[in-house]
Amino acid sequence: MNNREHPILYIVIPCYNEEAVLPITAPLFLGKIRDLAAAGKVSPDSRVLFVNDGSKDTTWQIICDLAASDPHYIGISQSRNRGHQNAVLAGLMEAKDRCDITISIDCDGQDDINAMDAMVDAYRDGCEIVYGVRSSRATDTFFKRFTAESFYKLLNAMGAEVVYNHADYRLMSARALQEFAKFKEVNLYLRGMVPLVGFKSTCVAYERHERIAGESHYPLSKMLSLAFDGITSLSVKPIRLITGFGCLVALVSFIGVIWAVIQAVLGNTVSGWASTTSIVCFVSGVQLICLGVIGEYIGKIYMESKHRPRYIISDRTWDTETSNIKEEH
Repeated sequence: MNNREHPILYIVIPCYNEEAVLPITAPLFLGKIRDLAAAGKVSPDSRVLFVNDGSKDTTWQIICDLAASDPHYIGISQSRNRGHQNAVLAGLMEAKDRCDITISIDCDGQDDINAMDAMVDAYRDGCEIVYGVRSSRATDTFFKRFTAESFYKLLNAMGAEVVYNHADYRLMSARALQEFAKFKEVNLYLRGMVPLVGFKSTCVAYERHERIAGESHYPLSKMLSLAFDGITSLSVKPIRLITGFGCLVALVSFIGVIWAVIQAVLGNTVSGWASTTSIVCFVSGVQLICLGVIGEYIGKIYMESKHRPRYIISDRTWDTETSNIKEEH
């Protein structure tokens, strides 16, 4: 598929325990598809694809009810909770053979859906990937704003190619998705992996709002885990940094040994329990940090070597036996 004039759009929406917000935002996504279709920018065969990420509430039942009420709503359900990145990937891979373009977006209503107009326009102008970029972080707390901006700067310093202030709100063409499907990483950091695909791309700025309803399912612990995945999946610079730091500590230690020998020869040695203890603790701490960084990479290699599936779809809202009919749009 490569329809630039009236592309089939699939809006991919990961959902985890979203029973409070889904009934509110689902009509907004459907309304956006209808508006885009009425403007002649996308095909009327476009769909809203929900990905249930092993929710423990009634999210999947709500998705099934939506699918029964309007054919533009469709949904898939993972066999268990696999995390936000895996849910987005599952939706993108499910949609890549059924549409011309996808737009991934969270279902909490924070990302401005009106930015989709500019994204589709950019695709019609020849872009294969369009990144949604926050124009400001005024709605974030100081802590979240500071840590997020610091993280993007850290990733760039580590040599990773990421789009500043971009999360997972993006348009990808079917062509880009077909190439992206060749990436087989188990440890996913999509916002760092997508730029590696290449092709013509651009950015669309938008305002991020407060969550419409419900509570955020992305606490500090998950954000930190995602940050570690981003750094270790995209860069080996931490390994090189600890190697360089180890060489520096070894050089300082070697100089200290020479100094100690000279002082012993001159008879100026005195017992120094505090200084000895400080040096031992410092070196031990450095060793533990270095082992921790190395262990993180070894753990990633271990998980990648197993080649486990990144997602397993247990249910769909459509009949798989007739799915080929829908793929021929």
